Amino acid sequence: MSRVLLLGESWFVHSIHQKGFDSFTTSEYEVGGVEFVAALRAAGHEVTHIPCHEISTRLPATADELHELADVIVISDVGASTFQLPPATFNRSEAQPDRVEALRSFAESGGGLLMIGGYMTFSGIDAKARWGRTVLADALPVTVLDRDDRVELTTGAAPTTDAPHPITEGLGSAWPVLLGLNEVTVREGGTLLASCAGHPLLVVGGYGEGRTGAFTSDLAPHWAPRGFLEWDGYAPLFDRTVRWLSGEAVA
Repeated sequence: MSRVLLLGESWFVHSIHQKGFDSFTTSEYEVGGVEFVAALRAAGHEVTHIPCHEISTRLPATADELHELADVIVISDVGASTFQLPPATFNRSEAQPDRVEALRSFAESGGGLLMIGGYMTFSGIDAKARWGRTVLADALPVTVLDRDDRVELTTGAAPTTDAPHPITEGLGSAWPVLLGLNEVTVREGGTLLASCAGHPLLVVGGYGEGRTGAFTSDLAPHWAPRGFLEWDGYAPLFDRTVRWLSGEAVA
């Protein structure tokens, strides 16, 4: 089984409640990807989760250190700036190692890397995720657009499989509907396994000695509704994806 490192999937919410003349605020911290983590652990994988706000302090800054921690790294709904602007650089103008370069080198030297869609992956909302402007862009099996890349599918669209592959074998030709994804194009050498609403959904490929993948929709709400999360193919899909990325045999 694989050691999986999940990066991202957390957020803070600060709300203003206006009641006539008066207002007050509330704050909360939320963690996503619970179903994803549970599915991988049930399949026997060891999963470590570093939420967004801890990346600058907990994520190793070299490929060698990353290899000691994980076989597969999953980046989900967290932008490149979180990796490239640690407090020492942003607040104190101190040079620091580039953790995005460490991720790229990790894949090139044999690691598995998966980017999952969201408002802060690929290009993202208002193009703020910025992954296409980093060195990691060349490692992905897709090309990241240089603009807001969200495709909102309000009425829902069912993914369909495009090519036979051990990851998608037996999952059916049509999957439960999704409510959105990030628009990308398949890079030369990438293999398109599934599409949604005419856009690439699941693409895999090789990079150096490693393997990389892109799942352009969400692993949790809001783009992944309950029907997708409760689908009996959800756990096999991501279990097999992780196994393939790590170089394990996919049953």
